[in-house]
Amino acid sequence: MSTRARIVFLDESRVSLLPQVRRTCAPRGRTPPLRHRLNWKRASTAAALGYHAADPERNPRLCFHLKPGSHDTAGLIEVLRQMKVFYRGERVVLVRDGLSAHWSRAMRAWVADQNWLTLE
Repeated sequence: MSTRARIVFLDESRVSLLPQVRRTCAPRGRTPPLRHRLNWKRASTAAALGYHAADPERNPRLCFHLKPGSHDTAGLIEVLRQMKVFYRGERVVLVRDGLSAHWSRAMRAWVADQNWLTLE
């Protein structure tokens, strides 16, 4: 089957907003006490990198979505809704990993109604 579509690779990652310590003002040989509350926030990002399969002259496109907490099925459906706007008018073949939210009933039901999206 020949399809003129973008091949899009989607992946998610979690980010900790814990401050990084680069340098301290302690005398050499003495480890300084580093204090912070340890109640840092976490964020998640989902990124999609798309290549056009039939026309290599078209440039690759990158889109990403950042949200507090972690991605679940509803969050990933929102990412796909935004991706639909980003790739407006183009067919998309989406390659994704084994995250359980990708394979949930709600995700499969939502994807079944989308004629622009094919999942791999």
